[in-house]
Amino acid sequence: MKKEKLLLIDANALLYRAHFALMRSPRFNKQGMNTSALFGFTNTLISLYQKEKPTHIAVALDPKGDTWRSEVYEEYKANRQAQPEDITAATTYLPKLLEAFQIPLILKKGFEADDVIGTFAQKATKEGMEVYMVTPDKDFAQLVDTHIHWYKPGIGGKKDEILRIPEVCAQWNVKEPKQVQDILGLWGDASDNIPGVPGIGEKGAKKLIAAFGSIEGILENLDQLSPKQQTLFKEYKEQALLSKRLATISTDVKIDLKLKETLHQGIDPKKIKALFAELDFRTLVNRLFQPKKTSIQLGLFGDSASEHDMVEIADDYDTLSKVPHDYTCVDSLEACKKLVKKLSQQKRLALDTETSGLEPRHATLLGISFAYKKQEAYYIPFGEDHSSLDRKQVLKLLKPVLQDPKIEKIGQNLKYDMHVLRCHGVPLQGPLFDTMVAHHLLYPDGRHGLNVMAETYLQYRPIPIESLLGPRGKKQKKITDVPLEQLVDYACEDADVTWQLYEKFVVELKKENLYTLFREVEMPLLPVLVAMEATGVTIDIPALEASSQLLQKEVDTLTKNIFQLAGSEFNVDSPKQLGEVLFEKLQIVDNPTKTKTGQYATNEGILSKLQGKHPIIQDIREYRELKKLKSTYIDALPELMDPVDGRVHTSYQQSIVSTGRLSSTKPNLQNIPIRTDRGRAIRKAFVPSREDGYLLAADYSQIELRIMAHLSEDKNLIATFEAGEDVHTATAAKLFAVPKEKVSDAQRRKAKMTNFSIIYGITPFGLSQRLEVSRTEAKNIIDSYFASFPGVKKYIDTSIEKAREKGWVSTVLGRKRLLPDINSRNATVRGFAERNAINMPIQGTQAEMIKKAMVAIYAWMEKEKLQSKMIMQVHDELVFDVHPGEVTLLQEKLPLLMEKALTLKLPVVVEVGVGKNWLEAH
Repeated sequence: MKKEKLLLIDANALLYRAHFALMRSPRFNKQGMNTSALFGFTNTLISLYQKEKPTHIAVALDPKGDTWRSEVYEEYKANRQAQPEDITAATTYLPKLLEAFQIPLILKKGFEADDVIGTFAQKATKEGMEVYMVTPDKDFAQLVDTHIHWYKPGIGGKKDEILRIPEVCAQWNVKEPKQVQDILGLWGDASDNIPGVPGIGEKGAKKLIAAFGSIEGILENLDQLSPKQQTLFKEYKEQALLSKRLATISTDVKIDLKLKETLHQGIDPKKIKALFAELDFRTLVNRLFQPKKTSIQLGLFGDSASEHDMVEIADDYDTLSKVPHDYTCVDSLEACKKLVKKLSQQKRLALDTETSGLEPRHATLLGISFAYKKQEAYYIPFGEDHSSLDRKQVLKLLKPVLQDPKIEKIGQNLKYDMHVLRCHGVPLQGPLFDTMVAHHLLYPDGRHGLNVMAETYLQYRPIPIESLLGPRGKKQKKITDVPLEQLVDYACEDADVTWQLYEKFVVELKKENLYTLFREVEMPLLPVLVAMEATGVTIDIPALEASSQLLQKEVDTLTKNIFQLAGSEFNVDSPKQLGEVLFEKLQIVDNPTKTKTGQYATNEGILSKLQGKHPIIQDIREYRELKKLKSTYIDALPELMDPVDGRVHTSYQQSIVSTGRLSSTKPNLQNIPIRTDRGRAIRKAFVPSREDGYLLAADYSQIELRIMAHLSEDKNLIATFEAGEDVHTATAAKLFAVPKEKVSDAQRRKAKMTNFSIIYGITPFGLSQRLEVSRTEAKNIIDSYFASFPGVKKYIDTSIEKAREKGWVSTVLGRKRLLPDINSRNATVRGFAERNAINMPIQGTQAEMIKKAMVAIYAWMEKEKLQSKMIMQVHDELVFDVHPGEVTLLQEKLPLLMEKALTLKLPVVVEVGVGKNWLEAH
């Protein structure tokens, strides 16, 4: 008979982990509730059901108020930050969620969830159950036993881990898991304010417990310790024993819940349906209800739902499209002519293209849909699979409409459709309205997919593409394989939904005073991006191949050096093996940092702190830099070259970065390193498209600092720029009280780092890390900076104060970013929001400035019919592929257009460089 399996879930730990994991891109439902914590918790819950198939399950939650540990030690958790309000809301909502899952919640006043789980786990094993404690919390290692296991759910792509006795003993260097409580007692816990023994860290605690077995064992054998340790333990004997008690999980809590009450009853499908609709958990609905039979087989719903109930609910989610609509297939030339006549009479229309692939420049246009009324749309299919209509003939009919300058064209991710139509000889013209970009302006931290927005704003779930083509992958069907009747509904629905979203968004944009920014900056930018992406960038492949070979030789030399310094060969790319070499074999530091999985941390932040402690560190950092350059850029760029024109074509996204900055993908041309000689060398491979041509780079000089001067109105900072002085030298002179001509390179470097760090709301701790100085010195530098530039300090304080009052901040042109956590009682959460309050107006204004410049430059170049092309935007810089006869003209005109893009209270400077490659031009 199969043994019964009980899952005991630590709700607090999972809710916290999910909340902070999604803090940079939180999830909100349509009521504005932050659902990140609940989403992460629910996602883990479903995974547990599907992977572990438990017979029994229960969830434990910390109670409100003090616990027995607070009574024993008043300072317990005294330093812990206030719980983020969004987690408090999630814990309040949790019982409702568990009711839908039919899972009992264990809550015991005076005892933490750890104690409840520890007690219940031991109770269950006495009844013959196999128990899994589901939590990322390391304290649970002490409870692991023959039939009690520690289940650590993965996050961010990491796999789940199950730690049994051997794994715990190996990780903690103990003979039995129970000894973990002694290690925790010695080590202490800053987050819970468990004091531990001063000077004893993780490594020292493990060594002592390995030698003496327990804290009591240490105290009984003080004569075997060093004189320093003897003094330490005599002084802190009581504190050590107290810390052990606080770190020990109780297993004798009186719990009323019976084991039989944790029996898996199955999820209540109707309650789940209502709840997930309320929380906007669309993707989780898909996991539970699609495919239907798989979910039933996995036992997620137990006996509480019949297959008929399941299919009914799944069908309901599949077709919230039971809304009445009138979708028409336009499958004859005569019908096309009638539709074109109707379209030509409209002031605006929504459109959507169906194609053979996702790469718009090489995709074949298979059909196009139109909508100009709610719940009414038309689809024109092309190709022998679905229609006898001739594509060229129909496009010729549509061309006057698609290029009518008076008819507004509406689309979702309209840039894709513009590319497709351009490649088929019909560049889209007229006013544009992209619903994806509009939603990003309204809710920059939200999700901008058509299906998500349809559910949120229209309470309508469109037909998922997977229902037509099947799951993504090699076996996925093609659009041409889909029956025409189904394709008509799918294509028309996209145009219809886009039209309905437009009707809502245009009202909201005007209400939020964002319409002008949308109409005058974001939409005119679309044709510019299409032209840039279509042109592409020419790459010198032989130069990259030569660089690759040189770098490989350097990597091989560094590898030999590393092996020699390590005294053995190992996999330098393995963090685990590298950690063992650095911290066990070479013992570079006494108390190395470890990751949540128990491995030694060897990331760049850790290695930079170890610089100078051993020669191997410099070689490893250099090795990693070369490997990254080689794999990410030098070897990758040739693979991304278009086989047709031999160029690299990036894609610029307007709806990714919440500040309004453009982002570049496939490949990311904005992230090519420039701080090192080897990184800069990659730019040498970016060359003109013609042998006698040039690349020209026009770069805003220190634009973010100038915008900060504009916003802060700081007289000293403005005066520095007006005088044309080097701002970093001028800042260093003020910070270090020396004449400008006496400023050293080191002082200028510190001033430069401080200038840019202030923009990002740096703390003394953060600046000390960047400058590699003490916190005291970093604080003195910041204080000196604010004394020198009092307007900047006032700007920072005012920005945060206004954000607290309004809940948002904005750029010069009115772009907003909501900051719902600006008044949080949790210092970490609040600090993140405060930094955004300082930086977003600066970075967002810079983004708008260069966007306006791009629009003006593109219009001028088109009007003058220039042969030169704008080919790249890299934050503050624009790059042009220049015809040899137009170099002087561009050198003269571009700075004028860029400087006028946005008027500041101080001069804007644009630096222009020309060369035979990007490095020379920059």
